[in-house]
Amino acid sequence: MKLRFIFEKEKEIYNAFVQQASGGHFLQSYEWGEIKTDWEAVRLIVEEDKKIKAAFLLLKRKIPLINRFIYYSPRGPVLDYNDTSVFDFLIAEVKKMALQEKVVFWKIDPDMTIDSIAFVQYLRQKGFKKVNVGEDFTGVQPRFDFRLSLANNSKEDILQNMHKKTRYNIRLASKKGVSIKIATSKKELKDFYNILLVTAKRNKFMVRSYKYFSDIWDIFVKEGYAKLFLAYYQDKLIAGAMSFMFAQKAWYIYGASSNEYRNLMPNYALQWEMIQWASEEKCRFYDFGGVSGDLNPDNPLYGLYKFKKGFNPDFIEFTGEYDLVFNQVYYFLWTKGLPLFKIARSNMLKAKRIVGKI
Repeated sequence: MKLRFIFEKEKEIYNAFVQQASGGHFLQSYEWGEIKTDWEAVRLIVEEDKKIKAAFLLLKRKIPLINRFIYYSPRGPVLDYNDTSVFDFLIAEVKKMALQEKVVFWKIDPDMTIDSIAFVQYLRQKGFKKVNVGEDFTGVQPRFDFRLSLANNSKEDILQNMHKKTRYNIRLASKKGVSIKIATSKKELKDFYNILLVTAKRNKFMVRSYKYFSDIWDIFVKEGYAKLFLAYYQDKLIAGAMSFMFAQKAWYIYGASSNEYRNLMPNYALQWEMIQWASEEKCRFYDFGGVSGDLNPDNPLYGLYKFKKGFNPDFIEFTGEYDLVFNQVYYFLWTKGLPLFKIARSNMLKAKRIVGKI
């Protein structure tokens, strides 16, 4: 076996392997490395007898304050996890690279569910540390998720299996005159982004820059790996959502709605349109994106859980994040020292602002 780098001229070869793999994910596509401009991105494959056995996107970033780095493979690496000889080789090669590049640890969070007991045991045997994250959106990728199986299900069956209130809201949106269209221009993307800013302010979450979404448009939408769906009422844009498609799977990632006309249920219409698109494209499942694992109705995120649950998807928990540590001292500084420094620095800045007001 050998490990080698993949460059743009072999992009299709790399993507073809990721697309046919059971754990293939758009976050491991060649293109996702082009989106993550705040990281250094490389793509690698493991070959044996001229056949690809594994592929993975490896993101590298410098740790603040110290001359050390981290590796991260979002929803990767991609390989047959039952073939431990390939994974053994891959780990050994990544370790060699890490030592040369002053990398402290390699973070992975494969597209594997918590019931993959043998896989979890293997990771622990190889020295991976489980990263403890909360039940809400405290991890790098969502730990809890909803996925709707589309295989062998007609659109009529999918609709019929939804909660009756969800079906009612889908029909209500149509009855009230909400129409859905697929965006075809950057102007429509900008309009969507403006509504996303409104949504972020209303729900108090951070949103990436417009350039980030413009890059997604240029790289994923133009390649046919993503679509932006827009909901209109009386020719006015009132909501939108972006869905990715890769490896015969679909993911809902970004959604937004204006403060007006939310009673027309445009988000239900958008989800149904995206589900139908995924079904027509023969996707195996439609992923609704992350939810909180805290199912207490008093949780502020429970409304998101209830909305997605109404479409009757399967509730899943991933194996989560695992770190393979190459330098214990710097890993301690990353996990313990840096958070304490940030807290101390924040308190110091607050104190300065208070003193300045006296």
